[in-house]
Amino acid sequence: MKGRISEIFLSIQGEGLYVGERQIFVRLADCNLDCRYCDTKIKYWREYLPEVLLGELNCYRNNYRCVSFTGGEPLVQKEFLKEVLALTHEAGFNNYLETNGTLPDALEEVIDNVDIVAMDFKLPSSTGRESFWPQHRKFLEIASRKDVFIKAVICESTLESDLREAVSAIKEVNPSAILVLQPDSRVDYFEIEEKIKRFKYICIAENIVSCIIPQIHKLVGVK
Repeated sequence: MKGRISEIFLSIQGEGLYVGERQIFVRLADCNLDCRYCDTKIKYWREYLPEVLLGELNCYRNNYRCVSFTGGEPLVQKEFLKEVLALTHEAGFNNYLETNGTLPDALEEVIDNVDIVAMDFKLPSSTGRESFWPQHRKFLEIASRKDVFIKAVICESTLESDLREAVSAIKEVNPSAILVLQPDSRVDYFEIEEKIKRFKYICIAENIVSCIIPQIHKLVGVK
């Protein structure tokens, strides 16, 4: 079983609740979505055997204990990912899964060897695509067996009704899950500041813990 990997690199986590943590990033090719705010256009990859990838990761293990599997969408390559996660888990790495949260059946197959799930809620008014609320609810239910938080990209086009649907899903499935409101990096924050603040107040009123966290790696100029 070979996997298609675009790149492997060392950096700090730039998004979400673990921002600033040193991680090894494994970017898998392929995605099942095409969100209009996507900032990762993968044009090339190499094929790796799981054992070869583990060998490369082991070169960094003295200083990096957490591996972020990102994409693309890692769960598109679920068979390869399942093998790799088992190997990295056994080797003592913490497995951090960055995912769009739309493939719950694939998550079910790998969740035992995942430590942290950073899942997206793909708000249709942000992505320009159809909604995925049933998939997100099922995904969050499975992910809640582990350490999980949710990200939602907030754009100029994002509707309050989508934010309220996200809040409703969290309340139904895992009320203790934290929602990260992530400003769209394509626009000046001040253009959407009032909207994000209003969304934050909605979360407070609904007893959902939320944070406003931009893409820090872009602000500080790291990969």
